[in-house]
Amino acid sequence: MMTIKIIDVFPLPVIYIITAVIILIAMELGWRYGNYRRRRAEEENKAPVSAAVGATVGLLAFLLAFTFGMAESRYNNRKQVVLLEANAIGTTYLRTDFLSEQARDEARNLLREYAALRSRGANTVMSPEGMLKTSYILDRLWAIAANAGTKSDSITTGLFTQSLNEMIDIDAVRLAALRNRIPDSIWFMLCVVTLVSMFSMGYQFGLTGIHSWAGTILLVIVFTTVFTLIADLDRPQDGLVQVSQQSLIDLVNKIGPPVP
Repeated sequence: MMTIKIIDVFPLPVIYIITAVIILIAMELGWRYGNYRRRRAEEENKAPVSAAVGATVGLLAFLLAFTFGMAESRYNNRKQVVLLEANAIGTTYLRTDFLSEQARDEARNLLREYAALRSRGANTVMSPEGMLKTSYILDRLWAIAANAGTKSDSITTGLFTQSLNEMIDIDAVRLAALRNRIPDSIWFMLCVVTLVSMFSMGYQFGLTGIHSWAGTILLVIVFTTVFTLIADLDRPQDGLVQVSQQSLIDLVNKIGPPVP
């Protein structure tokens, strides 16, 4: 089944709105507190607040870049696995020519059904029904390969078994890639550092007595957009940035749909 992460609780538009509101509140609270300190203690203006704010914002930038890199690498890995799976299924389909006529027809139809199933994306592949169907098809194909091996111990039959074994291995690789998400601890740290950074920036603005709404809104848009983009990349098959299944779809169009 698909692993449910904390970031998956809300859809992306809601995450964007919630993040923007929280950042705005953090900056506003920081500004109010900084303005309060400025009025109560004039020497607060001389404190090295800007250095601390710069360090906090720098840490936030580093953490954002680090988290974005994690999400991007996982996204690219999921794309690569889809291509590898399409190639493995296509090779196995071609090597059914090495089987007997009866076994060849059954194996080809099973491979058509398997390709159609896998082309539906992560939601289908990771569903209990999808995983059960995948297991059934792979077991049937392996039984065909084992039966063909007992009747004819030829190199050509071995080639079919080899490609089928690779296809089975890639199934496990794809499941692992879909389950490989950014840990909740990273999301938690990112949220904490973001709130502290936004509060400290608002605090610095308060100490100066200048409240620039244009600058505040710009910061909110930038940080919220980056945060939401990372969340989008971390979702295997949901949101705006999706892993294309075109390689598998092209394969289905090439070999045809399964015969009922």
